[in-house]
Amino acid sequence: MAKWGASIFAVYLIAACLTPLISALGILPDSNFGLDNAIYSPPSLIHWCGTDRLGRDVCLRTLEASGIALQVVFLAVTLAVVIGVPLGLISGYLGGLVDRVLVLLMDTLYTIPVLLLSVVMAFLLGRGILNASVALCVVYVPQYFRVVRNQTAQVKSELFVEAARSIGASPLWVMRKYLFSNVITSVPVILTLNAADAVLVLGGLGFLGLGLPESVPEWGSDLNMALSAVPTGVWWTALFPGMAMFGLVLSLSFLGEGIEAWVSESKDLSRKF
Repeated sequence: MAKWGASIFAVYLIAACLTPLISALGILPDSNFGLDNAIYSPPSLIHWCGTDRLGRDVCLRTLEASGIALQVVFLAVTLAVVIGVPLGLISGYLGGLVDRVLVLLMDTLYTIPVLLLSVVMAFLLGRGILNASVALCVVYVPQYFRVVRNQTAQVKSELFVEAARSIGASPLWVMRKYLFSNVITSVPVILTLNAADAVLVLGGLGFLGLGLPESVPEWGSDLNMALSAVPTGVWWTALFPGMAMFGLVLSLSFLGEGIEAWVSESKDLSRKF
C-alpha cells in the first residue's frame, strides 16, 4: 500500500515540477483567460482535457493546480508539526498549570469541525497561499499536540528519563535528547493522513470561494465554476480536476496507511527482542 501511495504521489511531484517547463515549451496551450476564445471546447488534440468557460486549458490548469495544492499542503502540515510537536512535549513533560491551559486550548480547537474552523480562519486571514496554509495549520495542530503529549506523559516516567533528571539535566535537554526521539515515530503517520485531509479541506475552501485568489489555479474553485456547466453536458470541466484531487488524496491515504502498518510492525518486533 505504501509503495502504491508513494508511486502515485511521485507522479504528482513530477507533474508539479514539469508544469512550468510544459507551459514554457508550449506543449499545452497557455491557461491565460480567453487565449483562443475556445470557450467550453471539448477534449481534443489541441486541448487534451478541453477548456473552461473562460477559454483556459483544463489540462494545464489542472497540472498547475497540483503544484499549488502541494505547496499549500506542505506548508500547512509543516507548520502544524513545528507548532504542535513542541507544545505537546512541553505540556506532557511539565504538566501542572501549563498542561491544563494548553489542553483546554487544544481541546477547544479539536471539538470544532475541521471545515468550519478552516472556513473561519480563511475568512479572518483572507485569500492567498500562505493564508490558506495557516488556516489549515490551525486545524491540525491539536492532533499533533494530543498524540505527542500523551506519549510524552508515558515516556517521562521511564527509568532513563529519571536517570537523566537525577544527574541534573535541564527539562529542555531531557525533552530534546530523550523524549523527542521516542514520541516522534507516530508523527509521519499523522502527517500523511493530515495531508490527505488538507487536500480535501483546501478544495472545500476553494469551492466556497475562500481559498486562493481566482487567478490562482485551484481544484476546488474549478469545481465550483464547473457546477453550472456539468448539467449542460460540459462534463470535462469537473471530471479532470475532480480526478486529480481524488488521486492525490488516495496516494496520501495509501502512504499513511502503509507507514502506520510499518510503524506497528516495528513496535511489535522491538517488543519481542
